[in-house]
Amino acid sequence: MEDTSVAEVAELCSRVLQQNWREGDQAGRHYGFTAPSPGHYPWQWYWDSGFHAIIWRRLDPARSRLELETLLDVSREGFIGHTSFLGRPLDLERATRYNVDTRHAPTTSTIQPPLLAWAWSIAVGDPTAEPRISEHHQWLRTHRDLDGDNLLWLIQPDESGMDASPKFDHVWGRRAHGLWPFPLLIHSNRRRGFDAHRIAADGGPVVCEVVTNVLWSLSERAMGNPSPTPALVERLWNDDLGRFIDDARSPARSIDAADIPLTWDTLAPLALPDLPDEIGHRLVQEVLLRPDWFWDGVPLPSVALSDPTHTSQEFFWGRRRIWRGPAWVNSAWFVWMGLNRLGYAEKAAEMRDRLVAVVLREGLREYYDARTGAGMGARDFGWSALLWEMVDPVENG
Repeated sequence: MEDTSVAEVAELCSRVLQQNWREGDQAGRHYGFTAPSPGHYPWQWYWDSGFHAIIWRRLDPARSRLELETLLDVSREGFIGHTSFLGRPLDLERATRYNVDTRHAPTTSTIQPPLLAWAWSIAVGDPTAEPRISEHHQWLRTHRDLDGDNLLWLIQPDESGMDASPKFDHVWGRRAHGLWPFPLLIHSNRRRGFDAHRIAADGGPVVCEVVTNVLWSLSERAMGNPSPTPALVERLWNDDLGRFIDDARSPARSIDAADIPLTWDTLAPLALPDLPDEIGHRLVQEVLLRPDWFWDGVPLPSVALSDPTHTSQEFFWGRRRIWRGPAWVNSAWFVWMGLNRLGYAEKAAEMRDRLVAVVLREGLREYYDARTGAGMGARDFGWSALLWEMVDPVENG
């Protein structure tokens, strides 16, 4: 990669992170975090902060630590919410569609993909030296490992971070994210205390989801615990189709595995260093590199280009539904890591260079049109600075 492009990416990413940094005091605690986007996302989001901390280690390692410690400071007996409302209160409009017990709750009552220990190991040091991370893992095992195999289950689609992905449509049906009855799902889960065991006992839906468990596996490995990757492969890998597919327990309509939309999460396990090479090569050769699926799109389309559910955006009663086609930088980064690990360095570089061209033209956007590269969603979006990790890799830790 040309030095000029590396410098341009570094300058862009540094500017956005510096601009989005928030620091202050609330409820007797000092906080510091990177707002995902100044306009639309003013608070602290769990998995965004993990990505931000990884990038901040290049600029100011103290901010990496403070970003992650801020997550831990709002934890309750190991639970860390999807969103922490720091710096400004939750407004009434969002209170109706956010997973909160009350409008004045300090955080949501739902989770996001648990990458904290993994991000800590990259950006700060040994996560086992921080007891609150161990407590967090214990909470997740107690409350979200429904079958005792160290895989986590979700109670809402937005806990995956992929919100309105079409892969959830058959699970939640009319109450899927982005449809007008979605607040009814929130209300139902609120009445059940957002308790996965209780929701599962009542018939669900609950989902053992791919990306969530990829990040859980990376974090468990960072803690020195047995890797969940073998269990993930055992439960979610479909050898006949050559892809990973969520395990869902839902009263909504059943669907054949082959008819579930082909979405990027099947490629997320490429980020796992202990993914069996045979499966990794199949994912690259049979899924990623197919032009009509993923390879010809801006890396990485969230839905395969040829899948009937792919669209740059879908509107339902005036509301835009996302994760139904456009490309996110964090997903491209996961796959880029796997390509390099498996020996596809040229393909990794090609994917990186195509993404660099789009980002330098459009800026750090929340996501990009997978066919044209047009920037979409929020502007100055923090985790899109993960591109810096691809153009100028640094040793972790």
